[in-house]
Amino acid sequence: MSLLYKTAGLLRQGAAGLPCSAAALAASRPLTQGARSLHLSSSLRMEYEEEKAIIDKINTKLTPEDVNHARLLRNIGISAHIDSGKTTFTERVLYYTGRIKAIHEVRGRDNVGAKMDSMDLEREKGITIQSAATYCSWNKDNEQYQFNLIDTPGHIDFTIEVERALRVLDGAVLVVCAVSGVQSQTVTVDNQMRRYNVPRVTFINKMDRMGSDPFRAIKQLNEKLKIPAAAVQIPIGAESELKGIVDLINNEAVYNEGASGEILRKDAIPADLVDLAAEKRALLIETLADVDDEMAEIFLEEKEPTVEEIKGAIRRATIARKFSPVLMGSALANTGIQPVLDAIVDYLPNPSEILNTALDVAHDEAPVNLVPSVQEPFVGLAFKLEEGKYGQLTYIRVYQGRLRKGSFITNIQNGKKVKVSRLVRMHSEEMEDVDEVGSGEICATFGIDCASGNTFTDGSVQYSMSSMFVPDSVVSLSIHPKGKDSTNFSKALNRFQKEDPTFKVKFDPESKETIISGMGELHLEIYVERMKREYNVECVTGKPQVSYRESIMTASDFDYTHKKQSGGAGQFARVMGTLSPVEGEQRTNTFETAIVGGAIPEKFLAACNKGFDEACEKGPLIGHKVLNVKMLINDGAIHAVDSNELAFKTATMTAFRNSFLKANPVILEPIMNVSVTSPNEFQGNVISLLNKLQAVIQDTENNHDEFTLKAECPLSSMFGFVTSLRASTQGKGEFSLEFSHYAPTLPNVQKELIAEYKKQQESKN
Repeated sequence: MSLLYKTAGLLRQGAAGLPCSAAALAASRPLTQGARSLHLSSSLRMEYEEEKAIIDKINTKLTPEDVNHARLLRNIGISAHIDSGKTTFTERVLYYTGRIKAIHEVRGRDNVGAKMDSMDLEREKGITIQSAATYCSWNKDNEQYQFNLIDTPGHIDFTIEVERALRVLDGAVLVVCAVSGVQSQTVTVDNQMRRYNVPRVTFINKMDRMGSDPFRAIKQLNEKLKIPAAAVQIPIGAESELKGIVDLINNEAVYNEGASGEILRKDAIPADLVDLAAEKRALLIETLADVDDEMAEIFLEEKEPTVEEIKGAIRRATIARKFSPVLMGSALANTGIQPVLDAIVDYLPNPSEILNTALDVAHDEAPVNLVPSVQEPFVGLAFKLEEGKYGQLTYIRVYQGRLRKGSFITNIQNGKKVKVSRLVRMHSEEMEDVDEVGSGEICATFGIDCASGNTFTDGSVQYSMSSMFVPDSVVSLSIHPKGKDSTNFSKALNRFQKEDPTFKVKFDPESKETIISGMGELHLEIYVERMKREYNVECVTGKPQVSYRESIMTASDFDYTHKKQSGGAGQFARVMGTLSPVEGEQRTNTFETAIVGGAIPEKFLAACNKGFDEACEKGPLIGHKVLNVKMLINDGAIHAVDSNELAFKTATMTAFRNSFLKANPVILEPIMNVSVTSPNEFQGNVISLLNKLQAVIQDTENNHDEFTLKAECPLSSMFGFVTSLRASTQGKGEFSLEFSHYAPTLPNVQKELIAEYKKQQESKN
């Protein structure tokens, strides 16, 4: 097994200190199309207490400069369901940290658009397509904290962008809509955070919307995401009357004032909220007592914890992934954003509080715990590639050591040594040149030829980081350029494949079509649009042709004579025998001869075999391959002058065609094994959907909160299934697909296919 596949399955911390066992790899290996992602079981996943002991030991090796550098650094991702307000939230963060001078809306009328949605397509559609990185600084308690921030897409079609961001981040802000609560993609994002052991702070956004209910959202966090969560704030006013928030830890009201909410005014808690604030503060302390030992002691002794003790408990429990503090506000109304920045500093880990593990390739891939110190050898992971105006832009997370401009680094996957000619910090699509970046930071560089997931070192060590999880693509389209610009068409496909591991391209030699596959119809639609805009290649798309097969149901005898006279030597060949279906499980084509007395010489029989193979490549019904047919030639005749190999090849092909059409011919279609997993409440919808697709349900397995249904279904009816399934399960249904066998199509379908084929042939002629 190659190193790439060995390392790809390991979790970031979950595999630390564990042998690269078959069980661990099997548990964490990506599954087939659309299948649910598996995590290591609790017995295999390292508990945080064990991690903490290793982290404490590693931190003894850090210098005071390393400790201080890490203490003031946060690598944070913003993740949520689509339309929960991630990009709007990020825009406010950039404004309040002084990174941008004015706030622009995602679908703003000023035609500027949000800073982090730098692509024209993102601004037009009002969605995030690519994760965008930036850095900013936040002043808290007279200290400047540096944030590396990544805004990720919410749409499930761009899930790889979330995967690769969370793979390299230390913490995250989970944005939840106050009206919709926990939605399907919130669950997916939660699974991704758990996969990479990423602690999170939760921000309930859109508190100014009609129907907002933060406490229902918190209840859903506890029940649906199975993570203890409690409010550290409550709102002052509701819906359009939202005025500010009450800080339950400091027992004070916080109001946003000024033109864009940049001024914070602190005041006493309004009288009508004193009782609710006391109740929710008590609930916060009680929830913390369940997840933190020190708070449990204070709670049992019935003491009132201090502000420092509450903050300490929240920080410990959040970093241990046992708890998520819940803040609330409205990004659009400029309310409650600055407290989230304080919470990122107070509760989310710095790079020295997270365990990162690599495999030492030079020593049988033994796990090595990385030390976030600039004194150590450099180790970095290339987690994202983009084609920029200066060539390939490679995003790198530095885990150990430092990366300097002008230095040489080695790609562990292929052993190539490359020079870092330019080093930049990204601010959406803008770049700021730097001379070096330290441990724990995120940067980008140009001129490095690599793939997403490659590890780089300074050459003194051979460490390889685990790659990110890549889900299998579930939707395919055939594609070809409108004009004759095949060079740019190929360039675009090659670039998109390199950038996005979930975008796959293959050429189907049978249908002569280029097939592109991705995570959803929107995903592929975006790439087709990008080809037009970035490469001036207009494309025509269509559903890919199904790979049908042709066969026969009964036997048929043949006796065919091929004669051709054209002056001089002509062509003559006579073949006799039987065409019959192959019996049993052997699903191949067979050619046999039983010639007595040398009626046909061996060299002509070899030509007959060639003719049979060629006839099987393109069947008489619709031009697809022939399957499960046996041809026996048992007699024939030759002409002393006119018989040759071409004549016998032609005679065999014509005899095959004539007898095939008499032998009750059928068109076979691919039947797929389909496995659908969905919450129990949608079982009726899923069964109804599969019945419409002529699926035969084989087995149903009901679990506590979800069911798995196995069925056999024709591939031709599966196109667009992913969209139908998401629509009938509110986006929560997932499926996997694999080929099972070929089976005869329905008679009416067969007639339609034959009529369509004849029409195509006539139009060609």
